[in-house]
Amino acid sequence: MVRPQKNGKSIRSQAELDRAVWSICDILRRDKAKGARLYVSELTWMLFLNAIDQKEAEEEARARALGTSFTPSIESPYRWRDWAAPPDDPLPLFQQNGFQPGWKRRELTEGPIGSFLEFVNGKQTPEGPVGLFPYLRGLSHRPGATDRQRVIGMIFANKEQTILESETNLLDALDRVDALTRAEISDQHIFLLSQAFEGLLPRLGEKKSDGGQFFTPREVIRVIVRAVDPQLGKTAYDPCCGTGGFLIEAYKHLIAQGPTPTQIEELKTETLWGREDANEAIPTCLANMVLHDIDLPRIWHGNTLTGVATEGSLFEGAPLQFGYILTNPPFGSKEGKDAQAQFAYKTGKAQVLFLQHIIDSLADGGTCGMVIDEGVLFHTKTTAYRQTKRKLLDECNLWCVISLPAGVFVSAGAASKTNLLFFTKGQPTKRVWYYDLSDVKVTKKQPLTFEHFDDFFQRLALAPDNPERESERSWYVEIEAIRKRKYDLKAINPNAPDTSDKRTPQELLAVIRQAQREIDSGWEALMQTLK
Repeated sequence: MVRPQKNGKSIRSQAELDRAVWSICDILRRDKAKGARLYVSELTWMLFLNAIDQKEAEEEARARALGTSFTPSIESPYRWRDWAAPPDDPLPLFQQNGFQPGWKRRELTEGPIGSFLEFVNGKQTPEGPVGLFPYLRGLSHRPGATDRQRVIGMIFANKEQTILESETNLLDALDRVDALTRAEISDQHIFLLSQAFEGLLPRLGEKKSDGGQFFTPREVIRVIVRAVDPQLGKTAYDPCCGTGGFLIEAYKHLIAQGPTPTQIEELKTETLWGREDANEAIPTCLANMVLHDIDLPRIWHGNTLTGVATEGSLFEGAPLQFGYILTNPPFGSKEGKDAQAQFAYKTGKAQVLFLQHIIDSLADGGTCGMVIDEGVLFHTKTTAYRQTKRKLLDECNLWCVISLPAGVFVSAGAASKTNLLFFTKGQPTKRVWYYDLSDVKVTKKQPLTFEHFDDFFQRLALAPDNPERESERSWYVEIEAIRKRKYDLKAINPNAPDTSDKRTPQELLAVIRQAQREIDSGWEALMQTLK
């Protein structure tokens, strides 16, 4: 869908949308939001409030047409249309019954200097704090708060004030966000802003942004979801969900299966579950999921491994085990004794503890697709590593390991060599099918793409006993061989072409002598020219 902007231009592609979003980030960066972790979170709350107001304006219009009542989640003057929209905003749904968009903004900007920032950040009064952010933070604590109000309250739970210090910059950024939606509202509206997030979140993985831990490359997520192939009627879980990428991709996969209205409601409210510890990731995750039309993001805020919750209300009613787990546990993270005490096999390595948590959290017949540091696969000296991998192979069928190229996560700020694991709980592993992509050259300018996995998916679709499952890139390893290797699960491709140097020592010496003669000859020629 094409949406005209203020300047008359149209957004016709993801690239154009990315440029429009980046122009807003430029405004934020020229103020105090210098790094991605700052300007992404700042733009998140603006995009979210804009989208929620558009969504509720549409719901209100529908209720009016049906003659039914409508209670907004956000009341005047805290709706985007009141305080953020430019005065006389042309969006039709904002102009019902003589309503003038931007009336509160006009009142504030025509008042004393600083009034607008004071309204946004809030101020203390004898009756308590008043203003936009205090109001939004308090929504989840209201008696009888709706699901949407609870989500809004969690998104703004730690938002004390805008990072921006310049009122001019704030107004300029709000205008640009508003411009993205200057067109007639349709069912595609939320999709537009969700696409804005698709281009925005990779910025978290840029060099020096210190945000790569929250961002898994979209192509890797798509591969994992397609290989696991989640189906309607089962729950999906990510124990370290970051900004929600795996859960959103699972939602897209499931919604494409043509669910019934009842299944859609269940998918939006009771299917997708996640946990995340980082304070800065939670608002972005919740907003990202809502902008992708997931009405009730079931996200638990706290340390997954210790079980200590910061905020767990959205996770109420969660199943003890899940049908699917899709995840990328953090690389290099360490945990203390509080976390280790929760697990049978104790180690400070968070990925090993997460692997135990994942196995325990899978229902019988449930399937996991995950990213893991290759070091966890080949490390055998530490008892907890061996025991955890033995637990995996004894309790689950590890049916595939993909060896990824080095550099896959370089754009996410991590240099770790990684693998993908796929396993189903309930039957022990008898043999493991490996697929090797480690020879693919990956750089920031040449990232790993979904097309690199075309051959993998073609062979995965074959029966496990089909001889064509094996190739120069793929092979089987029997469980007996893995046990003899003390549970070393690293991919060592026996079918890879042998590119080693076959020349004898005598032949190599001859090459060296010839090279030395050429150097001597060149040196003599150079000296002659200098005489």
